[in-house]
Amino acid sequence: MLMKGKKGLIVGVANNKSIAYGIAKACASQGAKLAFTYLNEALQKRVEPIAAEFNSRAVYELDVNNEEHLNALAGKIEKDFGKLDFVVHAVAYAPKEALEGAFINTTKEAFNIALGTSAYSLVALTRAVLPILNDNASVLTLSYLGGIKYVPHYNVMGVAKAALESSVRYLARDLGVRGIRVNAISAGPIKTLAASGIGDFRMILKYNEINAPLKKNVSTDEVGNSAMYLLSDLASGVSGEIHYVDAGYNIMGMGDVCEDEKGKTILCWDKEK
Repeated sequence: MLMKGKKGLIVGVANNKSIAYGIAKACASQGAKLAFTYLNEALQKRVEPIAAEFNSRAVYELDVNNEEHLNALAGKIEKDFGKLDFVVHAVAYAPKEALEGAFINTTKEAFNIALGTSAYSLVALTRAVLPILNDNASVLTLSYLGGIKYVPHYNVMGVAKAALESSVRYLARDLGVRGIRVNAISAGPIKTLAASGIGDFRMILKYNEINAPLKKNVSTDEVGNSAMYLLSDLASGVSGEIHYVDAGYNIMGMGDVCEDEKGKTILCWDKEK
């Protein structure tokens, strides 16, 4: 049991199809005790049954953009759950209109919302729980390939993920003196609630499946298992890293080429459609 005796906070679980759920599942299967947060009353009704599934009653309201919530979080957790050995940050948001059309049309308001909620929130959350983080604890966040390369329709979220990944490195430096590790997982496309807001997402899934070396898309269980490794003592020497769990897609420079019935060279994507 790799996580026996460990206590962790999962921030951002939406339902049992979310990546955060896959991470919670993997950690719990290895003996971890979990606490959860929910954004608002509507999501509370979803999160509490998930917490109960993992034998947890430690559920807290947290809007990462709400200073009052952040300031009160550590005290509440320590009072009835104890100190933390790991934290999972699975929070991202951009206004729908910012994920449509050209990136150059992104408004300042949408930009600030996306960067604040998706990137700065990692800094704010880590600072908020730092007083109850044990030495040698682990912090993990979730990124995506769109943070370092162009992905259609990802727009301002790509910029937010780039900022998030840079924040991982700077936080790793700041917290390393206490042995606290900070890492990110860059997961391949998965059908989640968050992904539903990205245009042509089915096409992105299919393209990834065809062109990834493993010829598949990854599951929340696969991402969860990799996350559990980074959160456990097995990864005690790993910090400031962006770990890809995308069936190898990130190594590809271009899509595979095939021949059609007439011998013309085309992208294999075109042949598979």
